[in-house]
Amino acid sequence: MSDELQKELAGVRSEIDGIDAELLKLLNQRARCAQKVGEIKSRYGESGHIYRPEREAQVLRRIQDSNPGPLTGEYVTWFFREVMSACLAMEQPLGVAFLGPLGTFSESAATKHFGHAARLLPQVSIDDVFREVESGHAHYAVVPVENSTEGAVGRTMDLLLDTPLRICGEVVLRIHQNLLSREASLDRITKVYSHAQSLAQCHEWLNRMLPKAQRISVGSNAQAAQKAAEEDGVAAIAGEAAADRYSLPKLAQNIEDEPNNTTRFLVLGRHDAGPSGRDKTSVVMSAPNRTGALHELLLPFAHAGVSLSRLESRPARHALWEYVFYVDIEGHREEAAIRAALEELARRAAYLKVLGSYPVAVY
Repeated sequence: MSDELQKELAGVRSEIDGIDAELLKLLNQRARCAQKVGEIKSRYGESGHIYRPEREAQVLRRIQDSNPGPLTGEYVTWFFREVMSACLAMEQPLGVAFLGPLGTFSESAATKHFGHAARLLPQVSIDDVFREVESGHAHYAVVPVENSTEGAVGRTMDLLLDTPLRICGEVVLRIHQNLLSREASLDRITKVYSHAQSLAQCHEWLNRMLPKAQRISVGSNAQAAQKAAEEDGVAAIAGEAAADRYSLPKLAQNIEDEPNNTTRFLVLGRHDAGPSGRDKTSVVMSAPNRTGALHELLLPFAHAGVSLSRLESRPARHALWEYVFYVDIEGHREEAAIRAALEELARRAAYLKVLGSYPVAVY
């Protein structure tokens, strides 16, 4: 290495060292400000909820809008989420329940939304995830609600009917499926384990590449990875987190049939989220069993000029051949137009429950 090159590199590295020192100083200054916020809330008796999803969404959107590059918006968002996560943890680490074991896409979604300083609490089933927060053993739940390829996650939607929890956020996660195994080649694979949704998301790839392998559904992709780590002739379909956690090589990567395969998760807590400026409101409703009843339920939204982003039906569990309808509305329930639409809807619907208003996911 020439003297000129060494000198030039030394100059840039010295500049980086100076920036790192300034970053450290500013990060600790931000942490002290976060502590002051907690102290002020405590002084006024408002220390019940240290996590405010609407505030976090506003901060991340502002950062993205003012980001000059060269760092992408995705990397800048990740960095500031981790900073906020660490600052919150100084006051109280947030307990976040999700469908386990460790290594699932639900874990990735929980970490993406709450950062690595959160206390992760993997559960055996989606029912247990709900119960963990309802009982007060966790602050928040992260549960899958729909996939862009396979549609709604029925168990989550059914549990939303009866839970006292509120939707206070959402996470959108790009899903990359991998075939994981200790075997060295595809021709040695006799069984493929995965969650039913992941098996369905890779249906065509499996038909082409492993047509004779038995497909076995298990409770989660991480459980599938555990089996692949222990059994001969076995592969699992799972994500990057499972591959890392169970030290499994990837026989094939990105095997999902749809290249834009994405799963949406809901964040559930015991409190509402305030308006952030770009929000959704989710409701579930049922119509009287008569001709044109659903049309009547949708009219309040049209009259108020409110846009719907999702309408999904599910069989009602209390009566045969009756249905409930899940609706996502653009905007917050405190907005005048949405408030008016919901008031009119309450007069028309046989059943109506507002599941929550929350910030639209920040990517």
